[in-house]
Amino acid sequence: MHTVVVGTSGTTAEDVIAVARGNARIELSGEALAALARAREIVDALAAKPEPVYGVSTGFGALASRHISPELRAQLQRNIVRSHAAGMGPRVEREVVRALMFLRLKTVASGHTGVRPSVAQTMVDVLNAGITPVVHEYGSLGCSGDLAPLSHCALTLMGEGDAEGPDGVVRLAGELLAEAGIQPVELKEKEGLALLNGTDGMLGMLVMALADLDKLYKSADITAALTLEALLGTEKVLAPELHAIRPHPGQGASAANMAAVLNGSGLTGHFQEESAPRVQDAYSVRCAPQVAGAGRDTMAHAALVASRELASAVDNPVVLPDGRVESNGNFHGAPVAYVLDFLAIAAADLGSIAERRTDRLLDKNRSHGLPPFLADDAGVDSGLMIAQYTQAALVSEMKRLAVPASADSIPSSAMQEDHVSMGWSAARKLRTAVDNLTRIIAIEMYAATRAIELRHGLTPAPASRAAIAAARAAGVEGPGPDRFLAPDLAAADAFVRSGGLVAAVEPVTGPLA
Repeated sequence: MHTVVVGTSGTTAEDVIAVARGNARIELSGEALAALARAREIVDALAAKPEPVYGVSTGFGALASRHISPELRAQLQRNIVRSHAAGMGPRVEREVVRALMFLRLKTVASGHTGVRPSVAQTMVDVLNAGITPVVHEYGSLGCSGDLAPLSHCALTLMGEGDAEGPDGVVRLAGELLAEAGIQPVELKEKEGLALLNGTDGMLGMLVMALADLDKLYKSADITAALTLEALLGTEKVLAPELHAIRPHPGQGASAANMAAVLNGSGLTGHFQEESAPRVQDAYSVRCAPQVAGAGRDTMAHAALVASRELASAVDNPVVLPDGRVESNGNFHGAPVAYVLDFLAIAAADLGSIAERRTDRLLDKNRSHGLPPFLADDAGVDSGLMIAQYTQAALVSEMKRLAVPASADSIPSSAMQEDHVSMGWSAARKLRTAVDNLTRIIAIEMYAATRAIELRHGLTPAPASRAAIAAARAAGVEGPGPDRFLAPDLAAADAFVRSGGLVAAVEPVTGPLA
């Protein structure tokens, strides 16, 4: 099994996904263990002094003015975890919780938090044992980090609250730890606070969304090419010299992908063969690289922000190499929240243009010879009429999800925390947007492959034939009389979601950008 070694200098997106989705095992490096021990010595020395130090010998947030006596400090750390584990609503997905815990471990291992090596090792042991704390949908404002979600994770380390075992059954965390041979932690000065104070949830969801969107943008380039082919459009707009004079990298990559899919097509370039020849394709076809390309460039910016956050140590206060323990505002989620919202905007636009192409395939007045709604016997059969309704409903929700969460702020903690990022909310709605975008692209793929098969006597591109054959093998049915459509759409969704569409064409086109 793949092993991820956590050091002092952050982690990578690939490691986050390996732990969150691939259940990779985790180890702490010797460097990390040494850094943890050094930072803990500094915290212990400060704890022994009579002067109050925030997070070490004081209360938290609006209660930071109270100096806490040594005999109450362990209770203080337990209490912050218990009181902050105040989430409500549905459970958050297992992969999100694993990413959340792993990324908190990343910051702990940096040696800037003052957490003991034994606590970090317990975090490793819990993840390796497949124990997943129960975390709820609501409770994070994305400032002072993802407090409630991280508190539920810290509660599990203490052997309290509920968690899901490796068998998927939710039980008492203490029972699961005992069965795995893991001793619950007894928190000391600063450790409760250090386990709660990070952008880890929103960052984990950003990393996974970027991985999913990379696959979806390639899929969208393929479906746009399939639709162009089905509409007997022109591939001339994809010429690299046209995109070189507007050198947005994403645009050029999308155009190249579409051109690669259409290479060798017998369906493109039929403009002049109609009684009313087209001069240009509609925007939804002709401008596909521009829209998808802008989304790709948005992803590149988001990936840059994610890489910086993955290299960060996010806590308050932090232990600096010179021995100082300083308060800061690095837990504020604004950098991550902004790009989460930006991605939701780009995804909504990609879904919108895909739906417009689908609608064009179904309209006999705009489809250049295809049957109405791609029906077998129009009038008797409704064809894909309501599949487009479903797609339109998804697009409408995508537009609502594109409203930025980060434009909002709501004060908390008696006005001490008076400006928050709402980054967790931005991440949660982006996950829904990515799910919906997958379905939208699947419906375009379903319609476009059917339309190509209805172009009798014309030969699609080799990559298109490969995509159609793979879709049919995956249970996505082709043209024919009306049938129960939901299973077909579910099969199309699973095919796109799994990466099957991209995997089908790349042996023909080579790797897509």
